[in-house]
Amino acid sequence: MSMWVLLQGFGLGASMIIPIGAQNAYVLNQGIKRNHHLTTATICSICDVIFISLGIFGGGALLSSNETLLFAVTVGGMAFLLFYGVMSLKSAFQPASTEGENTTALTRRRRTVILGALAVTVLNPHLYLDTVVILGSIGGQFEGSDRVAFAAGTILASFVWFYSLSIGAAKMAPTLSKPKVKCAIDLSVAGMMFFIAAHLANQLWESPFVG
Repeated sequence: MSMWVLLQGFGLGASMIIPIGAQNAYVLNQGIKRNHHLTTATICSICDVIFISLGIFGGGALLSSNETLLFAVTVGGMAFLLFYGVMSLKSAFQPASTEGENTTALTRRRRTVILGALAVTVLNPHLYLDTVVILGSIGGQFEGSDRVAFAAGTILASFVWFYSLSIGAAKMAPTLSKPKVKCAIDLSVAGMMFFIAAHLANQLWESPFVG
């Protein structure tokens, strides 16, 4: 296994994973709330393992050539992004809960957090286009152990990034959870979700599938 190829995979993987706004915003929010944040990071990373492996070992070409599947993923992603944006906007103007209420809510929301982590990953079109199609096309150029090394590097980048983001947000929670800071973060997340949804809608409108 080539260390240089592994480092290439790590660098390219990080460059593709870090800009995926919906995932990062969700992991960041759960970290700030200390709401099953390590579970969230684990789910996002494991999903990346599946999709990166799928792309690098043959699924990227299948996805990029299937217009119906790409259309369905894009529409589903737009719906989720709009929903998450509205929820973030609502959260920005909600009064802070008491500590006791927060503890009860965290316990009750475990399943919701897990489903949210899955949704923000599976329903995110950028995940498919960046990690499956692009990384898949690059990784597919390697052969044998080099392809495995490239895949390992991209997967390692995912684990390092999501756990660093999650743990970092949890450690900075006392500052990031202050009402004014929280409001600013929620508004920024909402704006990002709406922007990405609008960008996807524009891409969908200009695509040959719609035209």
